[in-house]
Amino acid sequence: MTFRSLCVTLFFLAGVLADPAVGQSIDIEPAEPSVQVGEELQLEAFFVAEDGTRAADTTVVFYSPSKAVAASRDGLLTAIEAGEHEVIALRPAQDGQERIMNRFSVQVAPKPVDGVAFVDAPASIYAGTMMPLTVEAQTEDGTARDDVSVSVTSSDASVAEIDRLNRLHARTPGTVTLTASAEDFEATHTIEVKENPVVSLDLTGGAETARTGDVLAFSATARDEADEPVTDAPIRYAVRIDETGPIAPGASAEIGADGRFVAEDAGTYTVVATSGAHVAETTITVTERNPEGSIELVGRGQVSSVHTSDLWVWEAVDGRDYVITGTWGGNGEAYFWDVTDPANPTPVDTVTVDARTVNDVKVSEDGRTCIISREGASDRKNGIVILDCTDPNNVSVITEYTERLTGGVHNLFIYENHVYALSAGQRYEILNIEDRANPEHVATFELDSPGASIHDVWVMDGIAYSSNWEDGVVLVDVGNGVKGGSPSNPVEIGRYAYPSGWNHAAFPYDDSETGKKWVIAGDEAFPNGLNIDNEPTIPAGWLHFVDFTDPDNPTEDARYQVPEAGTHNYWVDGDVLYVAYYNAGLRVVDLSGDLKGDLYAQGREIARFRSFDPEGRVANAPMAWGPQPHKGHIFFSDWNSGLWVVKLNRPEKDRVSATR
Repeated sequence: MTFRSLCVTLFFLAGVLADPAVGQSIDIEPAEPSVQVGEELQLEAFFVAEDGTRAADTTVVFYSPSKAVAASRDGLLTAIEAGEHEVIALRPAQDGQERIMNRFSVQVAPKPVDGVAFVDAPASIYAGTMMPLTVEAQTEDGTARDDVSVSVTSSDASVAEIDRLNRLHARTPGTVTLTASAEDFEATHTIEVKENPVVSLDLTGGAETARTGDVLAFSATARDEADEPVTDAPIRYAVRIDETGPIAPGASAEIGADGRFVAEDAGTYTVVATSGAHVAETTITVTERNPEGSIELVGRGQVSSVHTSDLWVWEAVDGRDYVITGTWGGNGEAYFWDVTDPANPTPVDTVTVDARTVNDVKVSEDGRTCIISREGASDRKNGIVILDCTDPNNVSVITEYTERLTGGVHNLFIYENHVYALSAGQRYEILNIEDRANPEHVATFELDSPGASIHDVWVMDGIAYSSNWEDGVVLVDVGNGVKGGSPSNPVEIGRYAYPSGWNHAAFPYDDSETGKKWVIAGDEAFPNGLNIDNEPTIPAGWLHFVDFTDPDNPTEDARYQVPEAGTHNYWVDGDVLYVAYYNAGLRVVDLSGDLKGDLYAQGREIARFRSFDPEGRVANAPMAWGPQPHKGHIFFSDWNSGLWVVKLNRPEKDRVSATR
């Protein structure tokens, strides 16, 4: 189960999960529901009493944990994706009878194949070259059926031949007709094989030496007899491993179709470019990266009576430094700490609100306004609480705001007198807080995809970056101007999603060295369960580095993945990444230069620190939640043990600028 589906299911069932009724059940009709993608199916629910009496029951509520099937509360299913998907029917406790729940499967059949098509097939190709073909079995609306095999044949194999992977091998000049077949459908495409004008191939760029993790850009140019570039000649890159370490090096280097090379292991590598029969190559010597660094424990603010959630560090109006930390699954408390002396975090105030969890805490840029989120309020109003933290030693409540936020606020952000607050994990509401005592709702942003949900929002330079589980990272203009957006008129800029659907957080940063605009998309998943009171939790997931330089065409180019662990929140300062990697502790990573491939395997990790505490909420179970660098120290919260203050020590030669 993904954490998104776990969270949403727990949220949906909150307050109604007593022990199930014995001898009572819910029947669903049809008993084995099946539906085709794009179609609807109305379900009916029947209450079955202990004596077997069966009666229609309209109090049953339906819910789908997966976006593959949308379910209305009254049981109208809309099929989105093919496959077998779970749906839940819940009869709340009523009339002295306890709640009843039925989990059942819905079979969703794909739409039938209605044709086959060549996708972006070329009109011509040079003899002696190879080109992969994209052919699809498609439904009536043009959707590709990836589960249906497509075969391609050539009318003349002496001119052009098709291999088992549907790659076109051009042999001799001439014209050939290709035929694609899927089920009972066919499509044809005529292609001309031309005389190949290429007589030479040049390979430029890169470097003779590099470190592991350094990205080298190569460029190959095919030339004709007049030494002019042949710009439409197909060029392919490969890397040959000439020498690496003797112990199981594996796939230790890679090069993409764009000519960008990176190595994970030290050794000697040869980059090879080919165009037909022409070959060019160059050799690189790669040494270990080995960034040096260590983390020194400076101070503690131990919290073991309750789980700790997020934190925020700031310099207050009085010139001293403070931290606020939230609490998870407790009594609605937020703690304020004086950390002017980082070695001695001192609690100075506590604010208690009607909530089980104060998940998120943020402070305005001027240091006067703090806002905390509420989940699990006894009156179910939840919402946010706006605090005056001008004097963090004497914090006062200014107001509560619950309009459109009663379903619970998991995360929020403050940016230029506006609050971006999540509502029930479905959308974010934008509030103007120029008058802190009277917040004004100015806009709502919500995705229109079926079953859309949201976990977090972060705002920087007038762009809101929301994290939306299966829908991925979504960029919205809320004042940047790139799309004419504003807080009262949020306009989407672009989005990127990845297959796992675990998108939990996003942090943007610009790289002045390469000119790239990165968004780090973080996962969260608990495939082994979430252990609250007894034993360590083993999460999963990693950080996805997405190049958003062209927001219309984002590309995922790198990852940072620690084995047998999962990410939570993180922060970039200059070329240094600080990651709260849950059970793997605090990790510090070198982001200098361009990024490609597996940053962990490349040795870009500078230092690590695991927050063991024998007196923690769960003893000796590090669960780093959120880091924030501040005035030369790194402050981070741990779910099981509270507030930690550490310092990163690096040799002068390895320090990177933090001026960005």
